[in-house]
Amino acid sequence: MSTLLDRFGEIFSAIMSPLWNHPERMQKLSRFLIRCLIVIVVVGALIWLSQRPVFTLKQIQVEPVAGQTLQHINKSLVKRQVIETVQGNFFSVRLEDVKRGFESMPWVRHANVRRVWPNGLIVNIEEQKPFAIWGGEGSNTLMNSYGELFAGRVSEIVDDKRLLDFSGPDDAGKEVMSLYEKANNWFKPWNAEVVSLALTERYAWHVKLSNGIKVEFGRDEESSDKNLTEERIARLFKYWPQVQEKWANRIDAVDLRYANGFAVHLASGSMKRNEVDGKKSELKQ
Repeated sequence: MSTLLDRFGEIFSAIMSPLWNHPERMQKLSRFLIRCLIVIVVVGALIWLSQRPVFTLKQIQVEPVAGQTLQHINKSLVKRQVIETVQGNFFSVRLEDVKRGFESMPWVRHANVRRVWPNGLIVNIEEQKPFAIWGGEGSNTLMNSYGELFAGRVSEIVDDKRLLDFSGPDDAGKEVMSLYEKANNWFKPWNAEVVSLALTERYAWHVKLSNGIKVEFGRDEESSDKNLTEERIARLFKYWPQVQEKWANRIDAVDLRYANGFAVHLASGSMKRNEVDGKKSELKQ
């Protein structure tokens, strides 16, 4: 017990004794305080320098990504808008905020921002490339080749590129693009391409081909059997020569929503609907 009390007394005396009674401690404390002072001075100097007018953002260079030219973006207008809204100088500006600001502008798909010493920014912009009109003629929404929707008008397109006609739920852009790619491959044997595709709220869909024929698919893509639609396409191609032989170029629509066959619609109106398998004819599998 006495040993414990003696040890406690030593510790208490060491704590309570004046620091100047221990030169080695004084030296360590002095070195620590000098280092802290140096750090404070350096940090203060850097902060003072960073706030000098020379570092105020004055130059923003807008460039397209490699392989692109900017057709829908007014560089001078964009730079003026960004300079007016950006906060901070060369050191304090948040590049992510500038990036989001550019990407919120019409016709900008992606933007990459980097600093240029001492008071500038370089912004590389990937411009939207329209692929289809979304929602029909007169719509203010376009789709790019990635299935992404963006604000834009056909009247703003400077070249003569023919856009496809797509429609569907607002969150279904990528799905519509996937269906388009599938259907385009399916009808290559007809030397026909998809020119329009519509997806309903119930996810039934149909396409119109460059040869003028409309093809109705229903909701097969949503079924548990993912091969069902392809099987019906194969059936259509198998019996199509017989259909053509009978009705030649009078067909303007094909309905593939039948389990064991398909139906055709004649442009003349003399036969509104003709279920090929329903007639128990030679077209039934």
